[in-house]
Amino acid sequence: MKGRLIVISELAGGQQAAALLEDGRLSDLIVDPPEDDPRPRPGAIYRARVDRPLKGLGGAILLLPDGQTGFLREARGLSQGQSLLVQVSTYAEPQKAIPLTTKLLFKSRYVIVTPDRPGLNISRTIRDEDERDRLRQIIQDSLEGEDAAGLILRSAADGASEEDVLKDFHDQSEIAAAVLADGVTGAPECLIDAPTASFAAWRDWPDVDEVIEASGAFEDHGIWDEIDRLRDSRISLGRSGSIYVEPTRALVAVDVNTGGDTSPAAGMKANLDAVRELPRQLRLRGLGGQIVIDAAPMPKKDRRQIEAALRTALKADPVDTSIVGWTQLGHLELTRRRERPALMEILPK
Repeated sequence: MKGRLIVISELAGGQQAAALLEDGRLSDLIVDPPEDDPRPRPGAIYRARVDRPLKGLGGAILLLPDGQTGFLREARGLSQGQSLLVQVSTYAEPQKAIPLTTKLLFKSRYVIVTPDRPGLNISRTIRDEDERDRLRQIIQDSLEGEDAAGLILRSAADGASEEDVLKDFHDQSEIAAAVLADGVTGAPECLIDAPTASFAAWRDWPDVDEVIEASGAFEDHGIWDEIDRLRDSRISLGRSGSIYVEPTRALVAVDVNTGGDTSPAAGMKANLDAVRELPRQLRLRGLGGQIVIDAAPMPKKDRRQIEAALRTALKADPVDTSIVGWTQLGHLELTRRRERPALMEILPK
């Protein structure tokens, strides 16, 4: 099927899942964690309490509901017992404190409301100046008098109706005001849950041609076959070779292989195909943190071309990823936000 299609269904474990198909190919996958997974998910907002400042690290350990703990990096000036509003920023690794931030984001399809950062920002992907002026005019009057509120207009707002943009803005502003009015007095409590798979799909996958939500929809559209392939660490690159994506406790190792081709150009071709496919594979598998790519043999002079191809591939990837550089052993290092749990950790066995 041509075009963009969202398929929403339920897994055997009762979890909701949403898949994005582009021209019949699985492009993205969001799966809700199982109910027995206690880790808070990114986007959830809590009233937390300072357990103990970590002066040497400039951070603090915070208490969350149900006896869980979180880590706040920039925590200067906080004292033990103080309450504050925080948001889960990334997925916690097993047996580690939950990463938190005090910079709250109220995110929807067209807008992101930022209570502590006033002003209006428009996504850079909206390049048409007339459209930017239209959006600025739509929202400017509504921002007047909002002393503490800021707003980011997302790329999905490009071409959206005035009514839809304003409704999204007012809805998120009301939610933000309700959370802030709840204050920071009281025991640790979850104030806003993280988005479900279906809401995240509506929010983050705009411009789709069709949405299908039904039992058995994954099987009807071949998504289970795609998921079964994600259980394998080996990914075929066709005639140019293959890559192995293997998560460890410390990092995600990516090994690029040329297969039976031993020609001088084989390494370069395999590496180019690998970095073009890698963002999709990391996204579908829910992998983040430190990524180390063991590239196929190639001359050092070709490294810039590999980096350029990877940067181009990452532009279409919604998960923040940074290219750190090459090591002395010839490995390419990346860092990637943990916005989702690893798929293999949450799929029904």
